[in-house]
Amino acid sequence: MSIWRVAPDPQALTERAGRSMLGFLGIVFTEAGPDFLRATLPVNERTVQPYGLLHGGASVALAESLGSVASMCCIDTDRYMCLGQEINANHLRGVPAGSTVTGTARPFHLGARSHVWHIEIRDSSERLVCVSRLTMAIVERRPRAAPT
Repeated sequence: MSIWRVAPDPQALTERAGRSMLGFLGIVFTEAGPDFLRATLPVNERTVQPYGLLHGGASVALAESLGSVASMCCIDTDRYMCLGQEINANHLRGVPAGSTVTGTARPFHLGARSHVWHIEIRDSSERLVCVSRLTMAIVERRPRAAPT
């Protein structure tokens, strides 16, 4: 059974993300299954720390991006929006520049007011690099004030 309200289209998500930090970092959505969303991140000059290894903040950016976009695909975006509420990450292995990592987000909980996602990031040898848990608040959209 699918979790999606709107089935994710990886190409469309990547194009939309290209106009944000995700595009700057080179995050590319690659696959959506009935209960997961997947994306890649290049390990390059934009995403490494001074030792030439994947920066932990880049891993967290990938994790939060995956969970946030996944939540967006699970709700009625005309009535609600998803806002990151809490994220944690355990960095388990260094990844050198020139590599690519792949993140996969799956839900632990999809409630009316919150979503909790489990995100695993793996290197090209399928070794676990980072595990993250993301909590998203699902809030009603407020009417926008008319310009004065």
